[in-house]
Amino acid sequence: MKIGPASDRKSGISTSTPDQIVVRGHDLCTDLIGKVSFTAHAWLLATGALPSAAQAAALDACLVAIAEHGLVPSVQAARMTYAAAPEALQGAVAAGLLGCGSVILGAAENAARFLAGIAEGDGTMEDRARAAITAMRAEKKPIPGYGHPLHKAEDPRTTRLREVAAETGQLGRHWQAADLVARLIPEITGKDLTLNVSGAIPALMLDAGYPMLAMKGVPLLARTASLIAHLLEERTRPIGFALSEAGSDSIGYDGALPAYGPLAARAAE
Repeated sequence: MKIGPASDRKSGISTSTPDQIVVRGHDLCTDLIGKVSFTAHAWLLATGALPSAAQAAALDACLVAIAEHGLVPSVQAARMTYAAAPEALQGAVAAGLLGCGSVILGAAENAARFLAGIAEGDGTMEDRARAAITAMRAEKKPIPGYGHPLHKAEDPRTTRLREVAAETGQLGRHWQAADLVARLIPEITGKDLTLNVSGAIPALMLDAGYPMLAMKGVPLLARTASLIAHLLEERTRPIGFALSEAGSDSIGYDGALPAYGPLAARAAE
């Protein structure tokens, strides 16, 4: 990534005059509003072109698949932030999104790079898959897009996204790479790890032609909708402080104590 002043100081996303707004070459009011879905608009913004019906279906399915999954860390962070600062909805949403990393939500970006390296390159796809899995194991890194603490045998979201890929004719090389890795993991690592939704999303999106560099934006966009729903519920059925108290109750203290006072007396019992 380039750091510093740019030599070409221009943007190709949008421009406007007092009586016209242009987005990616389209008149916003004449060509887009009321004529394209938000999903199609998101694809247009990221890629510069409106999606085909199959591409829009792929992005739509992925957004729905990853938007909501209960009281995961990003949601808890957002709800506790909102409980502490109810005047700042945007801050609470941001708090939830800031937790998007290699373990939660951000795994789709890492899985995309992993699968892309296997789908294309020198040698056979199986050679590339074996080398990639072996390298991850040697570095003691988790294989991105595989394994889930709850959906151990099968991630139902992966199953449905695969069906969408087949229904829309987008079951391509990246899905092939994903399935190959799932088959090889037990042989190479001794563990049976299912392809999870963070691996299925890039398999589908890359086969649909979505840009690699925008992959992390898919779960971010999806989870934003869920966070807004959780924060609306937090206003009417608040649990933010309950989540905080539950954390305090479940985590013990094993640090040093002063030689006097009730805690010291209790420890001596």
